[in-house]
Amino acid sequence: MNAPQLVERVRGGDRRALARAITLVENGAAELREIMAGLALHTGRARVVGFTGSPGVGKSTTTNAVVRAVRAKGLTVAVLAVDPSSPFTGGALLGDRVRMQEHATDPGVYIRSMANRGHLGGLSWATPHALRVLDAAGFDVILVETVGVGQAEVEIAGQADTTVVLCAPGMGDSVQAAKAGVLEVADVFAVNKADRDGAKVTLRELRQMVAMKDRDEAEWKPPIVMTVAAKDEGVDELWGRVEDHYAHLEESGELATRRRERARHEVQAIVLDLLRARMGGVGADSGLDGLAGEVAAGERDPYAAADLLLKELGADPGA
Repeated sequence: MNAPQLVERVRGGDRRALARAITLVENGAAELREIMAGLALHTGRARVVGFTGSPGVGKSTTTNAVVRAVRAKGLTVAVLAVDPSSPFTGGALLGDRVRMQEHATDPGVYIRSMANRGHLGGLSWATPHALRVLDAAGFDVILVETVGVGQAEVEIAGQADTTVVLCAPGMGDSVQAAKAGVLEVADVFAVNKADRDGAKVTLRELRQMVAMKDRDEAEWKPPIVMTVAAKDEGVDELWGRVEDHYAHLEESGELATRRRERARHEVQAIVLDLLRARMGGVGADSGLDGLAGEVAAGERDPYAAADLLLKELGADPGA
């Protein structure tokens, strides 16, 4: 398939074409520009919902349960599950897809695992492009499951319309909760494994944290839902709160703002990647390697070195 044929088949919902397109995205193939250009006019319709949280809180189980809830409403859904790559072999287990096998024969569900390939922030470098492909394929809802994240991996907030942060009993005391930056990006909280000891304590601490932030009356206040995803308890309520948040985004105009900001970050990332690629083509004697040696030896400060490299790349450091 050439790029125009691939685009047409993706728009028609062809699963093989969809898988091929995302693989090309992951590999940064030469056809990527033409594919993105062909899909551009057919994006912006899908709701993107991100699920994030620390390892072991039940992201895959919750995502799997939410797929059932979404399908019960007659909506089609795609799942993009990001798994960590091994720092030693570079491989990834891609186990999240294994946990969702019950949906494998459902024509209204598409599940794709992606390795993060060392990319920080809980997602893969290719996530924004993969979302565009899935959006253009006509899915009503796209669920993005991040790798297990810590206190500062908040990249999902820049990619999703709604970010669901999952917590579980035993996550730490109230000080630990308050300093976890990932909690600050939540549009909806889910205290999963709520049948375990300490769930009410976690609920109380989250309520205190939410109450600490000053908000205007019109500003969204993140709701907290108690779930036991393994038993399908609280999942319908969780999806209901996600729908409430999406309605709020539409009514307030924030949806367009978020999507414009998402596009801005995507363009910025592409520019930085192009600059890195051009830096790789600069000769070692006068390029990055030579400048790095001068900075390491104290012969040049890093800002002066950066300015010189930008000039060599044809950019104006003072712009």
